[in-house]
Amino acid sequence: MKLTAVFVPDEDGGFIAYIEEIPGVNTQGETLDEAKANILDALNLVMETRRTLAKKELKNNPAPKRKYIREDIVFA
Repeated sequence: MKLTAVFVPDEDGGFIAYIEEIPGVNTQGETLDEAKANILDALNLVMETRRTLAKKELKNNPAPKRKYIREDIVFA
């Protein structure tokens, strides 16, 4: 899967960064390299948080009586 990281030079120096396809994944860095590292950290943090919230929601609101399959996926 490919995502688009956008890096915008800030007027005061450094870079603002965000993932175009996933709202809420944003960060900054003093250098482009730092912003690139930080955006990966931000992506991991947002995805882990969403996973935790989804598990809580499922626990508090059990699925309907019909059968379903939940499966973890890994993508590079």
